[in-house]
Amino acid sequence: MAVSSHLLPTYARVDLAFERGEGVWLTATNGKRYLDFTSGVAVNALGHAHPHMVAAITAQAQKLWHTSNLYRIPEGERLAERLCELSFADYVFFQNSGTEAMECCIKMARKYQYVSGKPERNRIITFEGAFHGRTLAALSATGNKKYLEGFGPNMPGFDQLPFGDIETVKKAITPETAAIIAEPVMGEGGVRVVPHEFLRALRKLCDDNGLLLIFDEVQTGVGRTGDLFAYQHTGVTPDIMGLAKALGGGFPIGACLATAEAAKGMTPGTHGSTFGGNQLAMAAANAVLDIVADRAFLDEVKRKGLLFKQRLAEIRDRYPSVVAEVRGEGLLMGLRMVPPVGEMVDELRNEEMITVAAGDNVVRLLPPLIINDEEIGEAIRRIERACAKLAQAHPRQSNPAAKQGAVA
Repeated sequence: MAVSSHLLPTYARVDLAFERGEGVWLTATNGKRYLDFTSGVAVNALGHAHPHMVAAITAQAQKLWHTSNLYRIPEGERLAERLCELSFADYVFFQNSGTEAMECCIKMARKYQYVSGKPERNRIITFEGAFHGRTLAALSATGNKKYLEGFGPNMPGFDQLPFGDIETVKKAITPETAAIIAEPVMGEGGVRVVPHEFLRALRKLCDDNGLLLIFDEVQTGVGRTGDLFAYQHTGVTPDIMGLAKALGGGFPIGACLATAEAAKGMTPGTHGSTFGGNQLAMAAANAVLDIVADRAFLDEVKRKGLLFKQRLAEIRDRYPSVVAEVRGEGLLMGLRMVPPVGEMVDELRNEEMITVAAGDNVVRLLPPLIINDEEIGEAIRRIERACAKLAQAHPRQSNPAAKQGAVA
């Protein structure tokens, strides 16, 4: 078989490439214009070629890109100060991706227990259906056999439990338990909103047992759910939190946020990143916060998210043989499908709208946060046309969830 590309074939790529974008629209090399409801998998919070981001990155690129963390980086100090003012955190460590952010969270939790005189506490409780990244430790925390197969033994120290069963969590805590990791909304796991009462119960268990609570907000953070961070509307505050994706608006960046207590073991030499927090990344992230951290902007995300969810629920009611359930918060929405999810992703792409699949047979709908009502209306029309085609192909599919009329 001839090699058509020298890229390692670890992605089943769609035969589609884009050459430019503006707002919520992407123009492909074939000249077609696509409505972007993937946002680089929840990354492009401000859409494509946002003028404020273009100006900020251009200005920084003309001055300085990278010096390393051997020296002070004032732009990073400013971003860290802003993130701490806007959250529970006292300290921030910058990396280049979400999986690196979660690695830092894991290391920090274990080191906290070590310096607290409890080195035996190194195990971390995680949940089925979660996703924390692709490095070996993050994959072991995720526990998905599909991603782990063939890479040797799992990294030790993770106890994966059924999602939402607090009694099982209580029984799983041992003298070796250091922390619990949870996502406020499981994006990759099917846009499953974690009940707030479950998160509150986890917080109490951590407090009662001397554990740290870690939130993975790599996908939910920086405005996606209508608050700057999803934890802010749950009534539950973590000790450590991982961010990435939307924080850079398309520029690679990750961040680990923590309280001073949780971070007390992270002293000079305990962790590092060559590229993390360089000047260009910091310019991008500061530009994102300039816009997304504004309360009026976040209120608009909530309003548009509610509008979008209502319109999606109407489609579910009209096409029960196609859509089983509408899930999500803010502009992180999911459609649990009756037919295979890939059919819906393909039909939407035929309608010149790009989306991304998730677990539990769900289509994720992740528009840029700057989307307007007219563009939401256009998306609804394209989704409806795709559903109409699938309804013809699957007229007799049963749909128990639709009978219950549940919108998560």
